[in-house]
Amino acid sequence: MPEALEVSHPPKSKLRLIDVSRSFPTPRGALVALENIDLEVREGEFLCIVGPSGCGKSTLLNLMAGLDQPTRGEIRMNGRRIEGPGTDRTLIFQELGLFPWLTVQENVEFGLRMQGVAKPERRARSQQYLRLVHLARFETSYVHQLSGGMKQRVALARSLATEPDVLLMDEPFAALDAQTRDLLHEELARIWAETGKTIVFVTHNVREAVRLGSRVILLTFRPGRIKSQFIISLPRPRHLEDPELALTAGEVLAQLKDEIDKAVEAEYRYEENR
Repeated sequence: MPEALEVSHPPKSKLRLIDVSRSFPTPRGALVALENIDLEVREGEFLCIVGPSGCGKSTLLNLMAGLDQPTRGEIRMNGRRIEGPGTDRTLIFQELGLFPWLTVQENVEFGLRMQGVAKPERRARSQQYLRLVHLARFETSYVHQLSGGMKQRVALARSLATEPDVLLMDEPFAALDAQTRDLLHEELARIWAETGKTIVFVTHNVREAVRLGSRVILLTFRPGRIKSQFIISLPRPRHLEDPELALTAGEVLAQLKDEIDKAVEAEYRYEENR
């Protein structure tokens, strides 16, 4: 009898966007933010989305989160159409929404309490994820006692504690200094490797996208369409100063620059016609 061959199965689809468009009414007519987006996010993938300001990156995350609905098309999660928010997805904003009157532990447990999780289970999960983000010894601290980077880690622990299938992250590190951002890149890459979560990460920073992502999607200027994608196969751990990383980021940036120029030109035209 011949020896059985080991078959490698590709990761299954986690999120699927099918011909997704989103427009908004304005006094000057409909503003098309996104148009004809066809995108598949695989299970366990770290997908980064870049593009010029105003290309619809945050709108795209809101649609994935179920906080908004497409004007046309549909989004599916594990094969089921997304009709609204769900505990299988968590969106982390740049503005973290931490509660200053609660301790770190209470902030992490907040989502679990809203879900009706029993107190012993909430406690166990908060400790588990605070250890994961290296904040266990700050569980009784309050938000105002933490640095910016520590607050980001609390927000990440709070999101992970509800154990969603997908983390949606909207420029979470944009307001941080370069040193803190570099440390959080390492932390997030480690957590992704340890948990196997599917992450969709929006950023303006091309090097950040290349450092973190297994794939980078580039959106055009308004209306946002998928212009190109880049498979990032660089070995991990990655560092911003790596020559290979800089070279790959340069390839992405070269295409992004064309879209930034279009955004600047559109702004000039708008000012001239006011």
